Amino acid sequence: MVDPSRTAKLAVLIDADNTTRLAPIIEPIFAEIAKFGVASVRRIYGDWTQPNLGPWKKVLAEQAIQPIQQFANTTGKNATDSAMIIDAMDLLYTNRFDGFCIVSSDSDFTRLAVRIRETGLMAYGLGEKKTPKSFVSACDKFIYAELLVPAEEEATEQGPTRKKKTARDLRSDNKLLNLIRNGIKAASDDDGWANLGPVGSHIAKQAPDFDSRTWGFAKLRDLIVATGLFDVEQGNRADGAAGVIRIREKRKGSPSARAAGSSG
Repeated sequence: MVDPSRTAKLAVLIDADNTTRLAPIIEPIFAEIAKFGVASVRRIYGDWTQPNLGPWKKVLAEQAIQPIQQFANTTGKNATDSAMIIDAMDLLYTNRFDGFCIVSSDSDFTRLAVRIRETGLMAYGLGEKKTPKSFVSACDKFIYAELLVPAEEEATEQGPTRKKKTARDLRSDNKLLNLIRNGIKAASDDDGWANLGPVGSHIAKQAPDFDSRTWGFAKLRDLIVATGLFDVEQGNRADGAAGVIRIREKRKGSPSARAAGSSG
């Protein structure tokens, strides 16, 4: 059982052959990983004799990432994946880590993510939008790398846009609304109010790749407010600091519900 009072220790394993496009955003990648814990182990796997890994070679020292050499001995066989999986299992059996972060867009790591979760540890994935759904679903949390690209560098033809969706767009997204409603239902009290934290946790269990930034919002609260379909309130603590954020679906016939309907 992970002690919630201490920072989680993570092993970050990167598939260099599959992620050369991510090398320029390695800093925001590790900043994202830092939200979940300390990257105690940082390893990247590939055949470093090959020129295609040049982008990674330029940034390894900046982030103290240890390169692991794996020659491509046979054409058509991904020796890098095998080496990475073997190392992951070795690290898993040391019982020194609270979770693993697999940086790849390759479905070959699906079973590894499942195995990590079966052990009771957190399995984080980070890859491009092309990542197969099987790998995404096998993780506790999956982050799309395109969401980490600085807005001024984002190519309009690649990945999800960071432009905020309008209330009309959000209300027409049935999948999004169902995720939010299911999260509220799972965490609500008798009056229909639910604390935002448990709602977010439930949403993540339903959709490991859920990220409010996909719709252009930095925080889940902002995304929920923007739909205009939910009441959101925040209490104050005795010391004057902001308290717990609570949400519930607007009641039919209430002034806020009528306002939301007229603005749609």
